[in-house]
Amino acid sequence: VIYSNCDDPYESNFFRYFVLNFKRLGLKQLITTSYKPSPIANTQLGLFGNDETVAKTKGRPKITANKFIINEVGDMDGDGAFNLNDIAKQLKANKNNEWSPLDGDGDFRSQECVDLLKQSDIVVTNPPFSLYREYLKQIFDHNKKFVIIANKNTITYKEVFPLIKANKLWAGTMSFSKDILFIAPKDMDLSDKPKTAVRVVDGVTYLRSPSIWVTNLDHGRRHQKLTLMTMADNLKFNKKMKGKTVYDHYDNYDAIEIPFTSAIPSDYDGVMGVPISFIDKYNPEQFEIIELGNSRENFTPNKNYINPKKHTKDGKIVNGGAINCVLAIETEIKPDGIVYYTSDNSKYLIPPYARIMKPLPRPYGRGFSFSNAEQRLP
Repeated sequence: VIYSNCDDPYESNFFRYFVLNFKRLGLKQLITTSYKPSPIANTQLGLFGNDETVAKTKGRPKITANKFIINEVGDMDGDGAFNLNDIAKQLKANKNNEWSPLDGDGDFRSQECVDLLKQSDIVVTNPPFSLYREYLKQIFDHNKKFVIIANKNTITYKEVFPLIKANKLWAGTMSFSKDILFIAPKDMDLSDKPKTAVRVVDGVTYLRSPSIWVTNLDHGRRHQKLTLMTMADNLKFNKKMKGKTVYDHYDNYDAIEIPFTSAIPSDYDGVMGVPISFIDKYNPEQFEIIELGNSRENFTPNKNYINPKKHTKDGKIVNGGAINCVLAIETEIKPDGIVYYTSDNSKYLIPPYARIMKPLPRPYGRGFSFSNAEQRLP
């Protein structure tokens, strides 16, 4: 039983996908609910990929949150093919399927939606990012399997990172390097969007999003061993390490900085820092995650900076106490174009946004310990 509890059945591509592949996937039931009204609900069958419309009613149309429950799919019009038109006919005839308004507004936290959640086996949706923590907690509270879309930075949330560390949540099969595209509303003003944030495919305008798939369903890609070069070979051949003669070492933690996942050395058995994008390559049989180096809640630095100052990109100097809560790389050269820190007992400090892992022997090879820097402190 699949439940998409943040998806307007009139507009959701999750609904389209699962209903068209209902038999191929061996589904028993598909449940889809929407939050509040759809702008086309009860006025248009845009969901079904045709130009049919429901006859307009006099006055303002009744708008509600909706619930679709699909138990059976098949060829309704006798044309020998199954498509969304058949589902439309089945829903209208109410044959073994249900199409009805919800009592409330469709909030995933409402009791009627929680009751539907309890009936399901797997949740698949794109939850509201602003409620992601609460949404994820609800899924785990009800012990459900899930495949959902999330912002990449949710990896660092204090509510999420422990789940990753405990191997209760991991990356989906889609690489972090691939775009997740969302169709832009036709009336949306895109003039303030950078060109890199917009893509046009076959005449349709899409917005790129720093989003990823996360799940607790196991898959083969999660168990693929990451091929690594030695430290010497990385410094010599890895183009992303060009200009480096040694790996940077954190000034306030006994670990080396790994700026890119491809630069993880195979012959280093100490603690290392890797980017949050490393989670895309994380194999629990090859690596062990120790902690997240972005606050004292997650790790303990071995050095305290005295009278730290933060230097912003526009030249302002403000209190820099935050540097005592994150990993820091010390450099002799004044950084240019980025935020950096200084203190009475250090030179220039650059704070990577870090994740820490520890080396651990594994059945088929070395394990490693990591921490990482992908984003700068604001």
